[in-house]
Amino acid sequence: MVSKTFATLTALVAWCALAVQLVLIIQKMTGEGASVLEAVWRYFGFFTILTNCAVAVVATAIVMRPNSVLANANARLATATAIFIVGLVYSVALRAIWQPTGWQAVVDHGLHDATPVLFVVSWFFSAHGQLQWRSAVWAVVPALAYFIYALMRGSADGWYAYWFMDPTSLPPAQMALNVVILLLAFSVLAIGFVGLDKWLARRG
Repeated sequence: MVSKTFATLTALVAWCALAVQLVLIIQKMTGEGASVLEAVWRYFGFFTILTNCAVAVVATAIVMRPNSVLANANARLATATAIFIVGLVYSVALRAIWQPTGWQAVVDHGLHDATPVLFVVSWFFSAHGQLQWRSAVWAVVPALAYFIYALMRGSADGWYAYWFMDPTSLPPAQMALNVVILLLAFSVLAIGFVGLDKWLARRG
């Protein structure tokens, strides 16, 4: 089955990239005097990392437990929406200001380029027809949850993963606008995925 083949590739790439990224951030931060715990805390502050963790788990579930809640239509929709946004935002807002080398470059391509493409292709070839228009609401929940999580983390340690979500360096109006734009992007993309799901179901 094409979907399971791509899900397998997605899981392998995501788990490997996540593992190498964890090693790299621990090496970097401990080399600068931080503890391993602080490095792990920083690691889980990135939406990219959390989303790729979701991709790895859902892709693995698609392969090993396709009837589980982790592999159902809503889980696949929310994950496809989030990882697509990861790739899009990285290309639009971050790629030009971040030019990694060596293993960091390899990992970056894995987390921002390979997993979005592989997971969305897996979603495209999966079974369709189970989504409702209201399913799009669930795809926005991860974005809203991360925004709240990021603000709580930032207020505790003063560090924000992304410049466009840093209330200490942006005017309140700009910060609010950035969040609204991101939530709208999630909503529009999720609705698009639901529409595509219905179209594919009719074709198939």
